[in-house]
Amino acid sequence: MTLRKKLYIIIFGTDTPAGKAFDVALLVAILISVLAVMLESVPSLNNRFGYVFKYAEWIFTVVFSLEYLTRIYVTDHRKKYIFSFYGLIDLLSLLPTYLSFIFTGTQYLLIIRALRLLRVFRILKLGRFVGEGEQLGRALKASRHKITVFMGTVVMLVILLGTVMYLVEGRDNGFTSIPLSIYWAIVTLTTVGYGDIAPQTILGQSIASFVMILGYAIIAVPTGIVTVELQKDREYQKNKACKSCNSKGHDTEALYCKFCGEKLPE
Repeated sequence: MTLRKKLYIIIFGTDTPAGKAFDVALLVAILISVLAVMLESVPSLNNRFGYVFKYAEWIFTVVFSLEYLTRIYVTDHRKKYIFSFYGLIDLLSLLPTYLSFIFTGTQYLLIIRALRLLRVFRILKLGRFVGEGEQLGRALKASRHKITVFMGTVVMLVILLGTVMYLVEGRDNGFTSIPLSIYWAIVTLTTVGYGDIAPQTILGQSIASFVMILGYAIIAVPTGIVTVELQKDREYQKNKACKSCNSKGHDTEALYCKFCGEKLPE
């Protein structure tokens, strides 16, 4: 076995002791790297240990750069890896450090390395979680048209409410423009309620009370849409029949028939 093949098994494989050890070490390095980026943003710690964080940042960047280049070297499908989800995340996690030479502060974008922790699902063989994630993705895709219509309705509603509040309250009460009034409508409708702008008149307060109550209904709508699609997908996955033995009742994440072993339809 060539060195390139051995490295491929270690880096991309998770079934061998060496491959598992490499992936676990990689996850630990990513966690430490992300923690260092977060701690560097604390002024008191940065003043005392700024040079330590800077050295650590460059050490991890060099290590991850070598790992990224090694992945490209050992794989037979380089283009496929480079443009894959994990390949793009691996690349984006390196760029902020190098960009910091040109743009000050971009090193904090290294927090994107946290996305590399998604490999834990593959490493620990958490197939059920992957299956649940795919099911949620299918439900969101199936409900995208309904959610788009819903979001369009919400946008028109906040524009209308913001304009009404601008006319009711006016500049003297803090509603100095329609865009600012729309901002208030969004904050109120989503039940966030920063409180930086508040109606002062009785009519304005009455409208605000209506918007607050309406906000609870608005939040429930997309949740219900996605929930229905999730239930539909779950029922479909459960009731889909095997083409070989025509059996049903499979687990939602099952890929093969539990009765005859044949691959289930997509």
